[in-house]
Amino acid sequence: MLPPKLHALFCLCSCLTLVHPIDWQDLNPVAHIRSSAWANKIQALMAAASIRQSRIPKGNGSYSVGCTDLMFDYTNKGTFLRLYYPSQEDDHSDTLWIPNKEYFFGLSKYLGTPWLMGKILSFFFGSVTTPANWNSPLRTGEKYPLIVFSHGLGAFRTIYSAIGIDLASHGFIVAAIEHRDGSASATYYFKDQSAAEIGNKSWSYLQELKPGDEEIHVRNEQVQKRAKECSQALNLILDIDHGRPIKNVLDLEFDVEQLKDSIDRDKIAVIGHSFGGATVLQALSEDQRFRCGIALDAWMLPLDDAIYSRIPQPLFFINSERFQFPENIKKMKKCYSPEKERKMITIRGSVHQNFADFTFTTGKIVGYIFTLKGDIDSNVAIDLCNKASLAFLQKHLGLRKDFDQWDSLIEGKDENLMPGTNINITNEHDTLQNSPEAEKSNLDRKSTPLRETKLEGEDLSDLPRLLLAKPACPHPATSAGQVCERRARRSGPHSPGAGAARPRPPPPPPAPPARHLDGESRGRSGRGRPGT
Repeated sequence: MLPPKLHALFCLCSCLTLVHPIDWQDLNPVAHIRSSAWANKIQALMAAASIRQSRIPKGNGSYSVGCTDLMFDYTNKGTFLRLYYPSQEDDHSDTLWIPNKEYFFGLSKYLGTPWLMGKILSFFFGSVTTPANWNSPLRTGEKYPLIVFSHGLGAFRTIYSAIGIDLASHGFIVAAIEHRDGSASATYYFKDQSAAEIGNKSWSYLQELKPGDEEIHVRNEQVQKRAKECSQALNLILDIDHGRPIKNVLDLEFDVEQLKDSIDRDKIAVIGHSFGGATVLQALSEDQRFRCGIALDAWMLPLDDAIYSRIPQPLFFINSERFQFPENIKKMKKCYSPEKERKMITIRGSVHQNFADFTFTTGKIVGYIFTLKGDIDSNVAIDLCNKASLAFLQKHLGLRKDFDQWDSLIEGKDENLMPGTNINITNEHDTLQNSPEAEKSNLDRKSTPLRETKLEGEDLSDLPRLLLAKPACPHPATSAGQVCERRARRSGPHSPGAGAARPRPPPPPPAPPARHLDGESRGRSGRGRPGT
């Protein structure tokens, strides 16, 4: 359950919402609530305060974007995904963002809040749409590179639509998987064909850690299953591309046979956020058909150390400024070696949720209070992420596009980017960097305290769990909540009291002048160990 402070804050906000629309002098709104007009006024106010400020952005590319859901096999062993693709026409209706109320109940359960929270979330977010044409025909006549996308812990297939839509608008087919490893806040399947025919869904929700479970072992098992689900989804899409008959269990207007001969089979990549970022590394280590990978604010705890040396493909880390912490960055650094392409950038002023759609569907006040928004404008942050990703994909998939105009972003050359990371990862407080501009970038910011010192205490930065992070769970919500990973490093494996506050550690000593690194590991002079 949420700490008392957060419950109190939520109740206070709810009370203010009730009394504000009509009259601050009327502190007894119970009678008004009985009126449907009053209820409508509450909803309108909340929409204006928390939703209206922006929509999930349209793609910036030249293609119209279509969207559909594909489910192969009735059981929970099958593949379930949301597909974004270049569309033949643009007159179809927009796609419902979160299509079933059970997803809101799953989020409520994940948050550790009463079932009523699911009702509240459904009330305010149930009608939100994404700018993709539902079941619109595929634009035929060319082959498209394929992206497999992996969501984070507590998320599901639909809540990274800003990324999926933008990639599709630039000529990619994007398969956003809904994982069945127990890491989605909710997912569904059908017990058999007859259940599918009548739409009788069987729902499963987030798998909670049991007393005595070793956190790292559970998450490692999950990340291995997630990687297999990525490969399984790839197999099915390529089977359809070959013209093999594959039935979509969901009875939708979209004809999967349209996908025949639509995939450029030599141009396949994998992208993921948070737990999905770890899934990217696991999938790259197991499936060489993925030519490169992009890890968005990856949470590295689930991975075995052995896989870091088994990833020959190019790998790009795009991090937020306020989420990462030393142990996580050290694990990313283990992937580096002179013969492998590795890049890392950090988006200034960003938070963990700048990669997911909740940063757009909540207003400024709610977004800042619950750390769904950072100091940077959400549209600017996702635009930088997408453009840097496109440049990296063109370089390593051999695309003949104009995405190389954004090559400088891969090196962190933008006023809203920094090369490498803002996190110090050794006792000597040296800073990981991956381009010559990093030294000047970090020296220019030396007056700004390092973010990780702030993350060690209990403060308002823990509030994003209210929307997408379960407080008792020491890991990330991929759509969802940087608090979980913070708790993982504060408290260790999940156990009773793992989320309890601990005394703030003393601040680190002043860091020496930043040293340039080219992004590869090399020994520190006289120490005989990897440098940073």
